[in-house]
Amino acid sequence: MNILDIIAKKRDNQKLNKQEIEYFIKEYTLGNITDYQAAALVMAIYINGMDFEEITHLTIAMAESGDKVDLSSIGKCVVDKHSTGGVGDKITIILSPIIAAIGIPVAKMSGRGLGYTGGTADKLESIPGYKVEIDEKEFINNVKEIGISLITQTKSIAPADKKIYALRDSINCVDSMPLIASSIMSKKIASGADKIVLDVTVGNGAFMKNKEDATELSKIMIEIGKRSSKETICILTNMDEPLGNTVGNTLEVIEAIQFLKGEMSDDIKDIILEIGSYMLKLSGKYEDLEEGKKIILETLNNGKAFEKFVELVKKQGGDITNIYNTEKFKKAKYILPVFAQANGYISKIPAEEIGKISCFLGAGRMKKDDTIDYSVGITLNEKVGNLVQKGDVIGYIHSNDREKGIKAVEKMSKIIEISKDKIEKNNTIISVLL
Repeated sequence: MNILDIIAKKRDNQKLNKQEIEYFIKEYTLGNITDYQAAALVMAIYINGMDFEEITHLTIAMAESGDKVDLSSIGKCVVDKHSTGGVGDKITIILSPIIAAIGIPVAKMSGRGLGYTGGTADKLESIPGYKVEIDEKEFINNVKEIGISLITQTKSIAPADKKIYALRDSINCVDSMPLIASSIMSKKIASGADKIVLDVTVGNGAFMKNKEDATELSKIMIEIGKRSSKETICILTNMDEPLGNTVGNTLEVIEAIQFLKGEMSDDIKDIILEIGSYMLKLSGKYEDLEEGKKIILETLNNGKAFEKFVELVKKQGGDITNIYNTEKFKKAKYILPVFAQANGYISKIPAEEIGKISCFLGAGRMKKDDTIDYSVGITLNEKVGNLVQKGDVIGYIHSNDREKGIKAVEKMSKIIEISKDKIEKNNTIISVLL
């Protein structure tokens, strides 16, 4: 068996067998297959696709390319939640302490951002002192002791996925359904959770731009879950505009803290209740979804979710005085207003463009080794459908470089569209696939 024959087979749109896929993953992870050979195979997969069986073999091979986390010692069903990525997505930071406060263990490994989509690990690192890189033993012990731990994916978890993802990014093959599905599910399988709820984002700021593609991706991931004995549910959520009112690491953490204290934006609340209720259902604790939503709201309103977040931050070395008083977080040097350019209804706040502006300011990374500026980003005062008058402040640019800040204001002023006609708000929850 050799890589040239495997490349030729997929190039000619033939099905790869289990042994061929395992050979590719093993040898590429070890460095015995070159990047240019792997790129040729990835491009062939991008063009010709894979069937369910091929995708499952690819997923399992990537999951087994490194260590697999054993969470059995926790002694309870662990339900993981994962998002396919978006702009302003701080759901994990909010939902995880809620679920833990209800009594369901949360052992979550989250990624870093790349490009215009943010990463949970980067957001957590904007909390002074918070350690996202801890060893597996400490990770599991934290879950046993306080019911929750949020860290970044360790280097030994699905190393094949890391190599292939970086390769996909460099050859413009990120948006391939077989490769997206196998990337997400390999990490989930290797991370040790018993059951999985996936937030599949749809729209302008998501990898999947329409419901049809998102539905197809969801079906693939659900099938992989079944074949891997991991019950999986996909919830399609709207990502045409940024989620909540902030984009940028510290800004999003502050918004998450405010939510846990009871200041709940409607779109985030919808997603928290929907995903959270399915996590409770999969755990076996609350079968009825409406009862689960009620429990989630109670846990927010009685302060237990906020206190669990404080407990998490303290456990992982973070400065909890920042959590109690968000004014202590480091702020950007320049906070510049963005004004409405006309009277009317906000008709478009394109999530992808907002994410790119945030990256331009330094909140994200275009290359994996880029340094992030935690304090910069964007605050949005309005959502799609809101009525504004010309000259109203519709948002703020947070920048540590005045010239960049001014350019960002100009860009944001141009991309936010205003209509004379009343605009109907889109539903945050699009559909649920079981």
